[in-house]
Amino acid sequence: MNVSILVVLVGLYGLTNNDNAIKLLMSLSVMGSGVILLFVTVGYIPGGEAPLMTSHISTVDPLPHSVMITFIVINLATTALGLALIFQLYRRYGTIKVSEYFGGDEKL
Repeated sequence: MNVSILVVLVGLYGLTNNDNAIKLLMSLSVMGSGVILLFVTVGYIPGGEAPLMTSHISTVDPLPHSVMITFIVINLATTALGLALIFQLYRRYGTIKVSEYFGGDEKL
């Protein structure tokens, strides 16, 4: 569980300390991967099995894993849309620096 929190914090650090639009998008993707890792590790039971008509008491809840599969698809679609938007912004402004999109050199 500590590794997943560390991955989320690395993504948050990338979001707060970058001016490059592609690095911001990849940091958002890293944060999403940390959330996926957190949910999968929380839903894991050592020695647990899939809940398939068995008499075992120790079964793994499949809901967190199925929700995370959906989140992986959403994360992929968000990354693809973000890259398409960054490509269009680069074609229009000629740069991928976020501070130059707003007409100034101030820090965000």
